[in-house]
Amino acid sequence: MDKPADKPAAPEILALDYPAFLAAYRNGEVIVNFERKAAGRFLSARMLLPLFMLPVLGIGVSLALVGWLWSGLAVIALAMLLPRIVKGGAPHFLMQQLLEDEGLYRELVAGNVIELVKRN
Repeated sequence: MDKPADKPAAPEILALDYPAFLAAYRNGEVIVNFERKAAGRFLSARMLLPLFMLPVLGIGVSLALVGWLWSGLAVIALAMLLPRIVKGGAPHFLMQQLLEDEGLYRELVAGNVIELVKRN
């Protein structure tokens, strides 16, 4: 009779204050998991991306209407792609800021954007 396969242990989720987080991260004892969509939404709101996108779209439409069709379409494409690029890189950007800003760490933990997992 075969032995039952060992089930992998569920990852241990940690709740650390900022100094303990920094020490654990620098010692390689913790992994920071980002909820990608939540990180994108958080960064978008923090950088006011919708307020950036609307005027740039307007400029692109204006350029297209006055005869600069290809330039206008390029500006419209930029306005549509830039927020998506920023949101895609949100975890990396937030991780860099997280290591320097305790307030950001608290916001990300409170907003369930990050999850700290103990490294095996």
